[in-house]
Amino acid sequence: MAHKSLSSISVSEIESHGITREDAATIHQSLTEIIGIHGDNTPATWQHISNIVLKPELPFSFHQMLYYGCYKDYGSDPPSWIPDPESAALTNVWQLLERTGEEFLGSAYKDPIASFDDFQKFSVSNPEIYWKCVLDEMNISFTKPPECILRDSPISHPSGQWLPGASINPAQNCLNINGKRGLNDTVIIWRDEHPDDPPLQRMTLEELREEVWLVAYALKALGLEKGSAIAIDMQMNVTSVVIYLAIILAGYVVVSIADSFAASEISTRLKISKAKAIFTQDLIIRGDKSIPLYSRVVDAQSPMAVVIPAKGFEFSMKLRNGDLSWHDFLGKVNNLKGKEFVATEQPVETLTNIIFSSGTTGDPKAIPWTNVTPLKAAADAWCHMDVRKGDVVCWPTNLGWMMGPWLVYASLLNGASMALYNGSPLGSGFAKFVQDAKVTMLGVIPSIVRSWRSANSTSGYDWSSIRCFSSSGEASNVDEYLWLMGSALYKPVIEYCGGTEIGGGFVCGSLLQAQSLAAFSTPAMCCSLFILDDDGLPMPQNVPGIGELALAPLMLGASNTLLNADHYGVYFKGMPLLNGKFLRRHGDVFERTSRGYYHAHGRADDTMNLGGIKVSSVEIERICNGVDSNILETAAIGVPPSGGGPELLTIAVVFKDSNSTKQDLHQLRTSFNSALQKKLNPLFKVSQVVTLPSLPRTASNKVMRRVLRQQLSDQSSKI
Repeated sequence: MAHKSLSSISVSEIESHGITREDAATIHQSLTEIIGIHGDNTPATWQHISNIVLKPELPFSFHQMLYYGCYKDYGSDPPSWIPDPESAALTNVWQLLERTGEEFLGSAYKDPIASFDDFQKFSVSNPEIYWKCVLDEMNISFTKPPECILRDSPISHPSGQWLPGASINPAQNCLNINGKRGLNDTVIIWRDEHPDDPPLQRMTLEELREEVWLVAYALKALGLEKGSAIAIDMQMNVTSVVIYLAIILAGYVVVSIADSFAASEISTRLKISKAKAIFTQDLIIRGDKSIPLYSRVVDAQSPMAVVIPAKGFEFSMKLRNGDLSWHDFLGKVNNLKGKEFVATEQPVETLTNIIFSSGTTGDPKAIPWTNVTPLKAAADAWCHMDVRKGDVVCWPTNLGWMMGPWLVYASLLNGASMALYNGSPLGSGFAKFVQDAKVTMLGVIPSIVRSWRSANSTSGYDWSSIRCFSSSGEASNVDEYLWLMGSALYKPVIEYCGGTEIGGGFVCGSLLQAQSLAAFSTPAMCCSLFILDDDGLPMPQNVPGIGELALAPLMLGASNTLLNADHYGVYFKGMPLLNGKFLRRHGDVFERTSRGYYHAHGRADDTMNLGGIKVSSVEIERICNGVDSNILETAAIGVPPSGGGPELLTIAVVFKDSNSTKQDLHQLRTSFNSALQKKLNPLFKVSQVVTLPSLPRTASNKVMRRVLRQQLSDQSSKI
């Protein structure tokens, strides 16, 4: 579609989007004034249009017309959001640099916005200084202080030996009274799905402390050995957060299991972790549906289970011999309610959490988090999402995946509240919760945003409290995230990419940098990124390029071991040496653009070779998703033909409306080919289009293209 320059847009063209003539005339006048001051197509033009002209109630097609019109001739990575000094001055990093910028950067220091890139590079070359500052900023307390920040790491610690000699309990730090909050401050806000009108429920720091202490006492009463693994398989709600903190406070190790898993997957994780007990619910309540959970845990032949009723105080089912109801579990220590539990302080390398990768092939990797890992999660939130005292942080997730524990630490260690919605995040009930809880940082994954946009779930809700979004989990889409920004008066999306084994991100964004849709503006603090060329060697860091991503190995919080795999073999074997250290494998294909942004192009094993050209599935899908408005999502797969030969490009399509499956697939294939050949490569050709009711996904929502490839290969071999 051709896009018109802003200065050529008429009042009648504005009206054509369903806007009244009176409003169209007012908008046209505002556009004319902005263009007169800032020009026809500059970032400043878009900044003023998005702040002044565009409101959530205006049709999204009009938002698109102005965005694409403004950047008609701009090229790659147009800024969708630009920091303004007034709001930037309130951020954590601005205030740190105002105090220390000249000390850190010397005469090169200008101001926090202009010098942010230099500050990131400073953090890489001076990690000891950076981490000392940030740990002080977050008021992290050690019962035994570290001998230093970073010790030259032996072979057994390829990610670094951080905070050696220190003892700490991260759960205790979540419960501390400090300069960020007092006992009466709210730390958790929640609401149950259906109905969505009751008042929000809130828990103060004092109430959270007492709940966690009581559960910690009850855990000790079970007589488990210190360091025992205890699983949590339940929804992320107030109770599961209390249990999570209590397990760590009492010196045990959390085993994170997502509540979506079948019995066989639960069993695998319990065996790998050698869990001695498990916390679960009788049921998962989703709208009008009740999904059994305890019965799955029983089928997994779990160790002793403590079972929490999903609603009310009782449940009808009979428990196995040796299992305990939540009521009976706490009943043994009710006389200790309100009495402080003395935290178990342990060395920094002590395990606190075992989290599993999604496990699309073979057994999932069991990734241990130590006492240090929560500090990385919280520091990312402090720096990159600017989470601070008084904020309300919401991210629909589960303790079975790293973003669940991340949310606990990102909010509580930074003096913020976490907002938990007990229900599906896909509907208008969740959108209303975001409004009512006055969420300031909303975390999303692209498929959730896609559902909101498709169903218009956010319409009519006031999201003006949001200061920024953050997105993780999969590559995002420009139009979907333009829509998302528009729903909250054009607040920025901080893209965030990392991994369970890192405890946070390696590439993200910042509120002190211009943000471009579906792009990362900076490596994370203290992280160095390298894109490998076709020979597997790192390209120069400041030049554009695309290839598999590798990371400099020294990262606070990153894993040094795996419980059920060879850590060195998974992350370092076969990687190039740089400055005497092996780079760390991550497995994603990344691109560094000419403007210095980074784009994710999916997993390295999701690349295809089409006619001798390597291309990412995500790159193809972005184009195919925009071909027809009836398309909800696509998956691009290279399928080897039954007789051998080069891979054939197949596009699996999920339509918004199931009736759309009657659409002419031959015509759709023609449209896909036209778009791909025009926008990506004239040599690319779609061989087949298939329709599916949904795409196969891991429990962490990643598209399982390998599963699709196998299914389609099997079908091809039968023809």
